[in-house]
Amino acid sequence: MVQKTSKLALGLMTFSGACLLIACKANVAPPAEPPIVPVASVGPATLQNNVVLSAEFEPFQDVDVMAKVAGYVRTIRVDIGSHVKTGDVLAVLEVPEINDDLQKAKAGVAAAQANIVTAQAAVQRAEAGADIAHLSYQRIHDVATKNQGLVPRQDVDVARSRDAEAVAQLASAKSMLQAAQESKSAADAEYARAGAMMQYATIRAPFDGIVTKRYANTGSMIQAGISSQTQAMPLVRLAQYDVLRLTLPVPVTDAAGVREGQPVDVTVANPSRLIQGKIARYAGSVEMATRTMDTQVDVPNADGSLLPGMYAQVHLHLADRPDVLSVPIDAVDGLGSSVEQAYTVRNGVVRIVQVTTGIQTATRLEVLTGLRAGDQVIVGRHTGLSDGEQVHAQQATYESDAAHS
Repeated sequence: MVQKTSKLALGLMTFSGACLLIACKANVAPPAEPPIVPVASVGPATLQNNVVLSAEFEPFQDVDVMAKVAGYVRTIRVDIGSHVKTGDVLAVLEVPEINDDLQKAKAGVAAAQANIVTAQAAVQRAEAGADIAHLSYQRIHDVATKNQGLVPRQDVDVARSRDAEAVAQLASAKSMLQAAQESKSAADAEYARAGAMMQYATIRAPFDGIVTKRYANTGSMIQAGISSQTQAMPLVRLAQYDVLRLTLPVPVTDAAGVREGQPVDVTVANPSRLIQGKIARYAGSVEMATRTMDTQVDVPNADGSLLPGMYAQVHLHLADRPDVLSVPIDAVDGLGSSVEQAYTVRNGVVRIVQVTTGIQTATRLEVLTGLRAGDQVIVGRHTGLSDGEQVHAQQATYESDAAHS
């Protein structure tokens, strides 16, 4: 009986041990499969860095024409829509005080001229007197020298003093003549100033253009545009339409590639057309608030079919690189920073390499250093991947589609 009980206990222990061993084997996890990562091949491609920006047409020049002098509008010869040429009369002001100043300045010139004539006559008289006084002194001096005692010493001294007095009078007359000439110059300058102010009463067009606004009418009081104490009213607003401007806010990432004379394509929606143009000028500095650089394109508009305020799309051709080494743009981390890196797959192992990039398009990126043609790079998110990790590379979807197309 005891022997049967022992055999039964031994059997139960053996069965329990076998169950424990089977349970332990069931709890051991199988080895994890390497993660599948999408990859793309490094290869040559032709990259074009084109930037498309929207802009609004602006007049090449657009100014409020002000008056230099204050006065009443006697006549105004233009209205909204008037086409004018450089120098055309826009309006004439009535300024009576300027006429008075002009007549006064003219009289001042005549008086200064008369003073010059008087001073010149005085110089001639002084020269004649100086000649006679000098001859008289010279004769008396010669006689007194040859025949001592014949001429009293006092007469010789009187002749010498008259000679010196005549020289002084001549110098004074010449000084008066110079003063009269200077007065004449001042009078001429005043007359020229009054004449210039009189010309300012006639307001002319500063350039070829179209009158877009008219602020004044006949009889309106126009104040001088140089006055800082009042709100001077302009006469008209003049705009130049034969050439229009497009001001483009080029992003800071593309600002370094802008050059004067670069070709651009200007697309206008209404009426639909494509205009070839060039970059005319650029600011050369980036606005800190917007991180853009103002770049201007001049568009000819001789027929006037384009109007300020119309929108246009401008295609900037910043770079053209044929057959350069490139990768998809999402294959590189840290674009624009000092550390740019790509995740490559070599023999099923992740290797992180430092790269240097060039131009970029909407989908691809030029690689200057760090990668070779045929390398496999991981595209998309790189979070959780580390250098030396085992992975299973699978061709990215868009790369496969491109290969079959």
